[in-house]
Amino acid sequence: MKTKLLVPTDFTEEAHSAIQHSVKLGSLMSAEVILLNVVKDKEDISKANQSLIKEVELAKSLNNDIDVKSIVRVGNIFDDIGDAASELGVSLIFMGTHGASGWQKITGSHALKVITNSSVPFIVVQDQLMNETGYDSIVVPLDLNKETKQKLEMVASMAVYFDSEVHLITPNESDEFLNNKLKANRAWAAKYLKGKDVKFTTHVVNKGDSLTEGIFKLSKEIDADLISIMNLQSNSLMGVLGSSYQQEIIANKLKIPVLCINPLESTVASASILVR
Repeated sequence: MKTKLLVPTDFTEEAHSAIQHSVKLGSLMSAEVILLNVVKDKEDISKANQSLIKEVELAKSLNNDIDVKSIVRVGNIFDDIGDAASELGVSLIFMGTHGASGWQKITGSHALKVITNSSVPFIVVQDQLMNETGYDSIVVPLDLNKETKQKLEMVASMAVYFDSEVHLITPNESDEFLNNKLKANRAWAAKYLKGKDVKFTTHVVNKGDSLTEGIFKLSKEIDADLISIMNLQSNSLMGVLGSSYQQEIIANKLKIPVLCINPLESTVASASILVR
């Protein structure tokens, strides 16, 4: 079956950026791109379909060979984006956000609810377009959660398509026991990426800096094209991967796209679809 990429659109510039990202990746994968608009009432369907015609034209203008379809659903974005992705058998969702204030405007007071309600991974983009060469540099924070290892499958798949370099970063932990655990996680990740023939580097956050600060400093230093995080809510053993952390990463001022994965078996399964 053909791989499918879903792009929810509200017809903004940020949504157009998400379309561009999906078309770039979709072209490499010979994937189908599906544009989705969610409306509140049936009376809005006709207008939405008219607007989607222009969105399809935009996608085709980026690559005329890409297979693009559009659909309209009546409902709310919290439930229907994830539901549509599951029903359509989508492997990855690209969604545009306007940053901190805009994200709240689009998704309401629970900024991560759209992502949390979907078993399909998201790439959340702002108005930064994908480079001609794709996601060349990918930053991957690691902590003590075993679930964070799951994201490496998707990251490795992405790295294969774009010949990316993955930059692993861990917190600076003074506790010897926790520090040894982090070292073990880094070693496992390094071995995994070596086995996939993926280029990588390892980094430790500067002493006194939070993991978030370290991620942003590293991302700026290497001119990162993508940051990958797990949606772990408050389950992090180190207390750093709560929703505030995620919102700060997703709405980052550097406007770097963020790959967000829920630690579910279905997420890992869908990630494997991206492997050549």
